Amino acid sequence: MPFFACKGPSGFSANSTAEEVTVGIDGSGLTAIVTGASNGIGTETARVLALRGVHVIMAVRNVKSGGEVREKIIAEIPSAKVDVMELDLSSKASVRKFASEFKSRGLPLNILINNAGIMATPYKLSEDGIEMQFATNHIGHFLLTHLLLDTMKETAKNSKIEGKIINVSSDGHGFASRSGIPFDLEKLNDKPGYNGLTAYGRSKLANILHANELARRLKEEGVDITANSLHPGSIQTTLLAHRTIVHGIITFLGKVFKSVPQGASTQCYLALNPQVQGVTGTYFSNNNVAKPQKQATDMELASKLWDFSLTLIE
Repeated sequence: MPFFACKGPSGFSANSTAEEVTVGIDGSGLTAIVTGASNGIGTETARVLALRGVHVIMAVRNVKSGGEVREKIIAEIPSAKVDVMELDLSSKASVRKFASEFKSRGLPLNILINNAGIMATPYKLSEDGIEMQFATNHIGHFLLTHLLLDTMKETAKNSKIEGKIINVSSDGHGFASRSGIPFDLEKLNDKPGYNGLTAYGRSKLANILHANELARRLKEEGVDITANSLHPGSIQTTLLAHRTIVHGIITFLGKVFKSVPQGASTQCYLALNPQVQGVTGTYFSNNNVAKPQKQATDMELASKLWDFSLTLIE
């Protein structure tokens, strides 16, 4: 249990779980996509949304693992509506295939939770020639959102229910602020001097900027869809598998860090809790509005990143 457990204005804290922040909320009739739902906070998010009656689409890279998670959710919640679909965010072709297959099902889309991510990986380029963490954590989600946005707009219009786009980020961990985001593919993919943590921070900064610019555009367009970002906190998951020493320390100090149900709470709060109705372009942590690093509030940087990202999804 985290020691930083003071309740904020929302009435919730770092100790609040995903079930606690959604208690009493009926999500029946809503459809949500959760990326990276086969493990960690993605699994808990899918489970709790299903518990509240939401039809959950688990967008996962490993369909077998996703299927196993689905079976566990249904065993616990027999009435749960949960489907598994394949999605590899590091591949633009896979993202396009997923979006096409989802749209072919004729389903509405009320909630998109861009949760999946990799952290501090060794240097590698994606199949599309983009630094792997930036490709997976930002570009994959940017493209997915781009391809599903019309479906979300139509759903919001027809249902009269506010749509929610939620980017799971971090505070950038300060790593991105050392180098910023190079708006040049050659510089982004530069191998000499590559630092996995810096690359991770850059991709997470991009998640916040993406949400901010998307929120601005949707608001300007008068669309009833919000876009927000969040820091789930330090959680004991497999995300740090490539940093065995750090992962070992976190495991040893487990009581200082969040449990998975606590880590999934803020995205579930943003997805379902009526307290955030109409709130957009905002950063959250521990189920409350928070202040990200300075670069994450730079709207000129957000606009520049948007244009750069468009060139990478062509």
